[in-house]
Amino acid sequence: MNKHLMAGAAFALALSAAHADTITGAGSTFGTPIYTKWAEAYAKVSGDKLNYGSIGSGGGIAQIKAGTVTFGASDMPLTPKELDAAGLVQFPTVIGGAIPAINVPGIKPGEITLDGQTLAGIYLGTIVKWNDPAIAKLNPGVKLPDLAIVVVHRADGSGTTFIWTDYLSKVSADFKSKVGESTAVDWPVGIGAKGNEGVANNVQNTQGAIGYVEFAYVTQNKMTYAKMVNKDGKAVDPSAEAFQASAAGVDWAKSDHYYVILTDEPGATTWPISGATFILMHKDPKDKVAAKKALAYFDWGYKNGGDIAKQLFYVMLPATTVAQIEAMWKADIKTQ
Repeated sequence: MNKHLMAGAAFALALSAAHADTITGAGSTFGTPIYTKWAEAYAKVSGDKLNYGSIGSGGGIAQIKAGTVTFGASDMPLTPKELDAAGLVQFPTVIGGAIPAINVPGIKPGEITLDGQTLAGIYLGTIVKWNDPAIAKLNPGVKLPDLAIVVVHRADGSGTTFIWTDYLSKVSADFKSKVGESTAVDWPVGIGAKGNEGVANNVQNTQGAIGYVEFAYVTQNKMTYAKMVNKDGKAVDPSAEAFQASAAGVDWAKSDHYYVILTDEPGATTWPISGATFILMHKDPKDKVAAKKALAYFDWGYKNGGDIAKQLFYVMLPATTVAQIEAMWKADIKTQ
């Protein structure tokens, strides 16, 4: 059995006990905080509940292709060719950022800065100490400990891994040739953990650790993070404004099947490791009532979920883009 299907097997079994008024989805842990918070609020006004399996983007893609959920969620957009082959549509929901979360004694959030080349060196295993000259050069005046770097990465198929490795592949030819970009790669070094939750937990409990997590996990767990030097050479903190700046040049209406990647975008205030999270649904779903309920849930999120997104440091899409997405629903997804 496909490992992503195996990873979601327990969740799929739980779906068999779900009530008729339950919406079923699975995938992205990057998007889990917003989908679950939206679901709590939506259930109060609609009575419809969301049963969401936070199993990673690889699992979400496999589950929707297998038809075991109403929607899959992935931070790696599928190509138009792959969508058409599987009879799927995709649409973005919110924009967030992948953050280098660290656990270095004496270092406060945002006190040290990394750039793409240095981050690639850490994840290639060529930079192994926190006081390495490459890190010291970026952080004059900061007392860096002579401490081993413990690399933490995802062990499951992950859209956050795709965003992370896509960025590192763009800024480092060495990383691209040796590791490349995907939801799952052969890491040269490090400890694997499941989900954004698992990476966050490992970093928090391991002195010297560095890992990558969506910003909501950093804020909710009060984690320490590093600033990043962006394409314009500016050191920036992660923030909703910095994630939004990464999408400033995007024309969603002209994108093919909403296939948009937001890493290493230009702009003085841009966070360089940003990405949208996407929903995957069948054009001709087996359970049309469930599909209609799922779309109603996302419609509510787009129109009423802005305050929740702001609290979690996600960025909402422009109203014009939402209108285009909902027009696509009516044209391409059969709910009757």
